[in-house]
Amino acid sequence: MVDGLNNSLGNLWQLSDAKSRSISSENPTGRVGGGAKCELEDGIAAGAARDLGKGWKVNPYMAIGANETRILADIEGPGMINHIWCTPGDNWRYYILRIYWDNLEQPSVECPLGDFFASGWGTYAPLSSLAVCVNPGRSFNCYWQMPFGKRCKITVENISDKVSSLYYQIDYSLAELPADTAYFHAQFRRVNTLPYKEVYTIIEGIKGKGHYVGTYMAWGVNNRGWWGEGEIKFYMDSDEEYPTICGTGTEDYFCGSYNFENRETHRYECFTTPYAGLSQVIEPDGVYQSQQRFGLYRWHITDPIRFDERLKVTMQALGWREGGRYLPLQDDIASVAYWYQTLPTAPFPKLPDKDYLEII
Repeated sequence: MVDGLNNSLGNLWQLSDAKSRSISSENPTGRVGGGAKCELEDGIAAGAARDLGKGWKVNPYMAIGANETRILADIEGPGMINHIWCTPGDNWRYYILRIYWDNLEQPSVECPLGDFFASGWGTYAPLSSLAVCVNPGRSFNCYWQMPFGKRCKITVENISDKVSSLYYQIDYSLAELPADTAYFHAQFRRVNTLPYKEVYTIIEGIKGKGHYVGTYMAWGVNNRGWWGEGEIKFYMDSDEEYPTICGTGTEDYFCGSYNFENRETHRYECFTTPYAGLSQVIEPDGVYQSQQRFGLYRWHITDPIRFDERLKVTMQALGWREGGRYLPLQDDIASVAYWYQTLPTAPFPKLPDKDYLEII
């Protein structure tokens, strides 16, 4: 373990030479002594702070113009991102988060902001886990540790047609990294609707050595009845037609069982735990909100899926039909895959356009 980069309760007593830094709108470079220096006339909250002046709450958030990309952080390494907090305006799927490691042109993270924080449906649902927390007031928190050797660049693109706000803080430390460091990745995908008898692909095309650490899925059901009979499959390295790791059902993979049903109320029961959960159930309202929608996460923190050369992950979408037969579903499914691997990063599929990303 590298000195200063293991921020667990087990080593808080231990001194370190790592340097703590933080980036926000009030200190956009993270430099030493660089916080709260915005001149009053340049601050986005100049009106509110006019009686107090420089050094008060003058520039607490960022305004991102329509179809504009803004840099949240540009940090010289080596170091480690330890925590990201943010709270966006509306239409969380219209904020596109990208993270670039060590001067690569290909992002290692490309994902709508809400989905990255396990909130794909654009409506608030509390979530308490080790890797991601979603707290009251749509406060998004990420605790995935993200090392970088030479450089870390984080951007947000606003693909909506109006100016959007973003409060954010990125907490990191500067310290040397070990030779066996792997880099954090996250990729978003969406299919609406899933073609009949096709399997949903969570991720494919990963090349390099690494380990898979998490899945978030925003699952919109287009058929009545149960939707979670499908199996997850991990195709590792030399696997072709058949996987090395195969689950037994969707609710099983997300660490639930028997339809996520409370047998007393006969309703879905949300739960969030350190490693897995059904964090959101959106029920039909009888008028315009016609379909049931679900948010699920599974973090492989204690059981990462190791691979040496490549990895593909798929999820079947299955319900039931008459005669006790499986029904291949045609659902609205979006996902985020999270993993660590060696660089360089293989190119991601092109992110869908705004209309295809829209929650409909």
